[in-house]
Amino acid sequence: MITSETDKTAYTMTDMCDCNINLSSGATALYHTFGCKLNFAETATIEDLMMQRGICAVGRGESPDIIVVNSCSVTEIADRKCRRYIRSMHRRYPQAAIIVTGCYAQLHGEDIAAMDGVAAVVGNDKKHSVVRHAEEWLLNREMHQTDITPTAQIRDFEPSCSRGDRTRFFLKVQDGCNYWCSYCTIPKARGRSRSGTVNQVVEQARAAAAAGATEIVITGVNIGDFGHGTSENFFDLARALDKVEGISRYRISSIEPNLITDEIIDWCAGEAQRFMPHFHIPLQSGSDDMLRLMRRHYDTEFFAGKIERIRRSIPDAFIGVDLIVGMRGETDAFFENSYNYCKSLDISRLHLFTYSERPGTRALEIPYAVSPALQHERMQRMLELSRDKMLAFASRFEGTIRPVLLEHPRAGRAMSGFTDNYLKVHVPDATAEYDNRIMPVRLDAIIEDAHDSEEYGFKGTLLAN
Repeated sequence: MITSETDKTAYTMTDMCDCNINLSSGATALYHTFGCKLNFAETATIEDLMMQRGICAVGRGESPDIIVVNSCSVTEIADRKCRRYIRSMHRRYPQAAIIVTGCYAQLHGEDIAAMDGVAAVVGNDKKHSVVRHAEEWLLNREMHQTDITPTAQIRDFEPSCSRGDRTRFFLKVQDGCNYWCSYCTIPKARGRSRSGTVNQVVEQARAAAAAGATEIVITGVNIGDFGHGTSENFFDLARALDKVEGISRYRISSIEPNLITDEIIDWCAGEAQRFMPHFHIPLQSGSDDMLRLMRRHYDTEFFAGKIERIRRSIPDAFIGVDLIVGMRGETDAFFENSYNYCKSLDISRLHLFTYSERPGTRALEIPYAVSPALQHERMQRMLELSRDKMLAFASRFEGTIRPVLLEHPRAGRAMSGFTDNYLKVHVPDATAEYDNRIMPVRLDAIIEDAHDSEEYGFKGTLLAN
């Protein structure tokens, strides 16, 4: 976890636990995260807070005292995975206390609290208090608490900047969403849009640089809405972050098409020094009829204009696009419109989701439901289109030299990293001395990712000075 002198109270626990426990050095915790980059950033912050109180992390196979589960509820499958994991952990470690937080906990806290092994359920705005619940359980060994603020009452923003791995930090700049898309439960799980100030976020980035960060991924639920209700906005934040010394790269995790302004695009193409040519933009459907049913804030003409402007201004940019397949109301004609529209876009990859019905969403009012078999058929077509897009984009850079941030390899694998424009490169001749360094690499040959059939990367050669 990153702290700063100006904002320590957001990160220390001295005023969060009044039980004054003298924990033994043997107290341990196991962490598991479902869902988005924002969840991963918040889990890392929880882990750091626990470490400050003497509760050390353990790896798989080691017996923990506490199990912290940061849940996701974006689909019914995500809910099911969380329940399955809780049951599995209770069977494996029946003596451990399971503390569940995240979106599934926020939406279905009472259901989770009734599960065997669950000691506490903690809402999204109370994640900083997970350590207090852990300490109380270590003291009493008997606890069954639900600590959830009704979502409509959530007002506070909890900042977070945490190390994701040896090279990359995740900087949370915003939380919540005001959009109420018809298929989505995030506003019910995360609350209304809120954020810190530019100065607070910049201090976090400076602290990350001091801790050795080379790359920062800017995260949030709707980061383009940064500063909502204040005089600041996301462009103000981006320009301020770009001036932070010591950070070589920033990536924008995801930004809504109506919030990525032409001003931001032109700035990234020109004045920006550290923002990478990499954009991730939610489309959700290439059918205007479906966009209306989804209650999105743009149409296909507007979206295509954004893609064209990015491609014209930053020709080498990686452009990833989110798409939902098989939502209620998606007729054969609407799907074909979506497929053909996506095929026409000059993008790099589709990030695909099969529609999942969520209780309490307006999409359930739409009478026509797509069968699972038809959803699967449509998903296969979109996956093939995505593979074609990815291969076509990668082919443009075969034989070129790009800057690659090299990362320490997992056991038995070659060192690898990502180019500025988000192409994965495996570099067999790179040695440990290049870990966390940006080096020129020749992209020799396209290879299919052995761990993700949708992805293509490169085998590259290090061009060290």
